[in-house]
Amino acid sequence: MQIPSSFRKKMIGAFRDQGSLWLESLEEKVNHYLAKWNLISMGPVSNLSYNYVLHVIDETGVERILKIALSSREMKNEIRALQVYDGNGCCKLLKADEENGVILLEKFVPGRMLSELKDEEQVLEQFMKVWKAIRREAPKEYDLPSIEQWASKLLACRQTEEYVNGQFSEKILGLAERFFVEINDQTELLHGDLHHENILFSEEKGWMAIDPKGVMGDPYFDVVSFLMNHLQEKENPKKVLRERIDTLSSGLSFDRERLLKAGLAMTTLSAFWSVEESDSKWVQTYEYALWFCEWLEM
Repeated sequence: MQIPSSFRKKMIGAFRDQGSLWLESLEEKVNHYLAKWNLISMGPVSNLSYNYVLHVIDETGVERILKIALSSREMKNEIRALQVYDGNGCCKLLKADEENGVILLEKFVPGRMLSELKDEEQVLEQFMKVWKAIRREAPKEYDLPSIEQWASKLLACRQTEEYVNGQFSEKILGLAERFFVEINDQTELLHGDLHHENILFSEEKGWMAIDPKGVMGDPYFDVVSFLMNHLQEKENPKKVLRERIDTLSSGLSFDRERLLKAGLAMTTLSAFWSVEESDSKWVQTYEYALWFCEWLEM
């Protein structure tokens, strides 16, 4: 079974011993669900992140996606979100084993990612359509995590070497904590990670979302993953980020200052997550927080 070395490194870096143990048992778990659900593996997707995701063919000959998570708790949140979306704006859930963190999903064909579009204007247009299509009230019957709970983890940032040596400033950290408190609407279901690679094209349905985190919070937070994605490859990342902010503020009828505050808060949290995983990319993400801060002070 193919388990790319980059995926192994990422899982061990993020989850340490727990990640190592999970990787050891992964082949057995994959084979179990291939047999249980009558699936044929066609190999893993090319952009594995923190779940093992396989292209499979079901017993009727239709291509599907098999997804196996390390954390069954996080998978339960995704399952709840998929149940709420029910195939509208987001991929459809076909089968699930909640306790073991395994799901079978519809596969979008051809399934190209939004990042494959080269025209930034078109990318923004399609992102806004998908963002609007998946707006839902937070389901009262499910106990989903909140952005507020995510933000509470920032307290641990002050124990990191990066904070102690001044690379991660108290000013930015304090502003992020304040804005998370200020922007505290918990009434909406958020995707939680809606960016270019989590929006795929379907010949049948058009552009659709995949991989929702299933979190409650203010809708402003549900654009930040997109805002900071694929910036460093641009000739002028800062200019592109500012143009994205302007376009989304207009196209989604957002208050620009509130969006800047949400952006600073979420990029700070994202940078801290990278610090926890010993990922040097935290420096780039932290720079985005500095840009949000600069624009708020203008």
